[in-house]
Amino acid sequence: MVYSLGDVVITKKKHPCGCDRWVIVRVGADYKIKCEKCGRIVMLSSSEFFKSVRQKVEQDG
Repeated sequence: MVYSLGDVVITKKKHPCGCDRWVIVRVGADYKIKCEKCGRIVMLSSSEFFKSVRQKVEQDG
């Protein structure tokens, strides 16, 4: 699956704040994702990112 900036993804594990929805802020060799609820930013290697993502949220528009 192809991911791009601004995509919203759902992860397998929830963040400690209780949210499992993340916005992609950076793509490349590393992925940077931002929690929708608390705004925490996490940086993952591409292999870690692909293992942790459950699904991409389809957005209208």
